[in-house]
Amino acid sequence: MSLSKDRAKRRINDLKRSESLNELELRIKNNTGSGSQKFSGVPTLGLYSKDGQIERLKFLKEKTGENIPFLEGSSIFNSHQQLEGNIENFIGMTQVPTGIIGPLLVHGTCAKGDFYLPLATTEGALVASYNRGAKAAKLAGGITSVCLIEGVQRSPLFRFKNVIEVGKFVFWILEQQNQFVDLVGGSSNFAQLEDVKTNIEGNEVILTFEYTTGDAAGQNMVTICTNKICEYILNESPIKPTRWFIESNYSGDKKATALSFSNVRGKKVTTEINIPRNIVQDVLKSTPELMVEYWKSSTLAVIQSGAIGAQGHVANGLAALFLSCGQDVACISEAATGITRMQMNDSGGLYCAVTLPNLIVGTIGGGTGLGTQKECLKMIGCYGKGTSKKFAEICGALALAGELSIAAAMSAGHFTQAHQELGRKNGK
Repeated sequence: MSLSKDRAKRRINDLKRSESLNELELRIKNNTGSGSQKFSGVPTLGLYSKDGQIERLKFLKEKTGENIPFLEGSSIFNSHQQLEGNIENFIGMTQVPTGIIGPLLVHGTCAKGDFYLPLATTEGALVASYNRGAKAAKLAGGITSVCLIEGVQRSPLFRFKNVIEVGKFVFWILEQQNQFVDLVGGSSNFAQLEDVKTNIEGNEVILTFEYTTGDAAGQNMVTICTNKICEYILNESPIKPTRWFIESNYSGDKKATALSFSNVRGKKVTTEINIPRNIVQDVLKSTPELMVEYWKSSTLAVIQSGAIGAQGHVANGLAALFLSCGQDVACISEAATGITRMQMNDSGGLYCAVTLPNLIVGTIGGGTGLGTQKECLKMIGCYGKGTSKKFAEICGALALAGELSIAAAMSAGHFTQAHQELGRKNGK
């Protein structure tokens, strides 16, 4: 995607405030792995036993310093007023089993260090697969993950009698930019209007208002701000529309669109890792050559399928993390749009990169304040203000870990075996 000069400057300043690129580069070099260091991950004994659960809970408390009474079941939800803004006609909670993976070592501008990630799912083998990818990444020195830019859109549509009226309307709109910025500032303490774009089709025009929304995912916030702007337009525009809608279905809300890689929706994160050959062989049970060969063939196949993006199963890990951490799970529709790339590196190991342009995530508002969701976010240091970019960088690293593991399993022929052992009742 292209960036305007002003937006690029703002993002560079953000990077300078969080950590200089030189410091990030030094931190990555100091963590270059060879696979020889000792690995201490999540205890995996007693996968389906109470003793195993207790051991993992004890491990997590030692590693994170957080208590998780709602998640472990010692506290029961009874604060019904907390549900306001989250659900209507409440009858109870749907219990989704939650597993833990890690440590996932992340080198980001905001996410720095080891993270133990809660994944809520009913799909056997998923947690084990992502845990294996996290282990390989840790032994290789960690995953670099950088939040590049952010923006959330709302795209109202205005209809006029003819295209001439549309043209006059657009000319007037372009002169109102400063007024729109002021209106947004008076409607929200967090939203900032970044850009206004136009898309004309016959006697209709779509105006795309793009915002930053602080640490909130922002869909409701941008709707309210855009409605305020539209009220101003309807009152002040010399050319009155015959019909208008607050959302034209152009913004990409809860869907994968062709705009994914020329724009941003939520937060755009790019990640990368170099994994030595011995770690690919010993942990991932494959070879760099096999994984690259599989990536080439699978990318060609996914292009033939007409999918938007080219990746293995990004939706798996993101949906599980979204569920546990109080995100809008339907936003997986756009968040799972991504590109995975694998190639041999100069030392005969594996280079892998994953880019996700549509991460709609937040660490305040929505479902983030509910019992288990709040505990899960606090477990990874991503609850509250100032943590949404950190969470996005963790999401990107998780996606890469999952891509490593599934590509290894597919390339070496042990994908089916893993699902026979972990994905079925009593191995049947």
